[in-house]
Amino acid sequence: MSVSVSAMRACAATASARVRRAVSLRRWGETSGRGTSGMGTMRATGVGRRWSAVRRAVGTEEGVRGDEKSRLVFLGTPECAADVLGRVLDAAEREDARFEVAAVVSQPGRPRGRGRKSGEPAPSPVAELAMKRGIAQDRILCPVKANEEWFLDALRALDVDLMVTAAYGNFLPQKFLDIPRYGTLNIHPSLLPQWRGAAPVQRALESGQAETGVSVAYTVLKMDAGPVLRQIKRPLNGDEKAPEMLTELFEKGVEALLEELPSVFAGEAAARAMPQDEQMLSHAAKVSPDEGELDFKKQSALECHNKVRGFAGWPGTKAVLKIRADGEEESKEVTLKIITTRVSTEGDASTAQGQVEVTKKVLRVPCGGGGWLELLEVQPPGKKAMPASAFINGLKGSTVFI
Repeated sequence: MSVSVSAMRACAATASARVRRAVSLRRWGETSGRGTSGMGTMRATGVGRRWSAVRRAVGTEEGVRGDEKSRLVFLGTPECAADVLGRVLDAAEREDARFEVAAVVSQPGRPRGRGRKSGEPAPSPVAELAMKRGIAQDRILCPVKANEEWFLDALRALDVDLMVTAAYGNFLPQKFLDIPRYGTLNIHPSLLPQWRGAAPVQRALESGQAETGVSVAYTVLKMDAGPVLRQIKRPLNGDEKAPEMLTELFEKGVEALLEELPSVFAGEAAARAMPQDEQMLSHAAKVSPDEGELDFKKQSALECHNKVRGFAGWPGTKAVLKIRADGEEESKEVTLKIITTRVSTEGDASTAQGQVEVTKKVLRVPCGGGGWLELLEVQPPGKKAMPASAFINGLKGSTVFI
């Protein structure tokens, strides 16, 4: 049986199969005598009251149970989360590990590819990795929503100590947050409370800020608003792109998480977590495809450059250039995907009258405010991404305008 088929059978089981699974998992819950965590009191209004509840709950627990390993459940969906899961599984498989991965949770599989149509939706990268790493099928849970009773019953039966989330993508209700003994920790790729929301890396790069980072924070009902256990800062030099930055921040985040796990399972970590400063709050709204359209006439060179960095990968950035062949009166419009850029510090573009400077290696585009943006890598329609020099060779002396 292929990984894809196996994962989908585990993640897309019928409702009756889900119930049977939850009942079979309940064997721990019926014998442990443990109740659910007092972390549920975090639903009290205000982050400060949620924070106090965390400290009270953890402070009354007894810590790790003798020689028995603590139980961790991982939640994530995309490729970057699969990388995090891999690191967590590696740590859990060490001889001296004090915890085990009791289950893996992911969003259901979806069709992949341009048409997004197939007979069987492919499992998420996280679910696929869990299968490859030997997680039992009945321990790979893929609810459509995290408030489904079969799913919550299965988690309760596992007698979970800690939930860990990384780009899971589903809202977590209070019934979920009440389950783990030591709460839920989220790896969020920003310096919370900066850039709470769906696109923290994209928005950080788009804004042109000089520093970003990653936070390991407790999850509360309000999105990304829980007390922060650990933060790692990362200075930005101005040429980082979102896909690589996302991978790097999750790598740093899982390292920080693993370093904190002993104190978490000892019941000591929550007392060190710091409530977020709401006055520093900023939101990272989901990116829409039309945001990737560059307007060189209205946007500054730096603004365009930061969009190219922030929206690299998806949705990408594109711009329309007008190309007029030598001896012709009319221009032809070409929509280019803009892959890599650099802000030029030389010259004033305000007198360029919209004409692009074509050199051997770059296209120097005049932008709003009088600055120049150098296009270093582009992708013409129907072709692969290429250095600007290759695109310039195909112009054969044509004049280019914005």
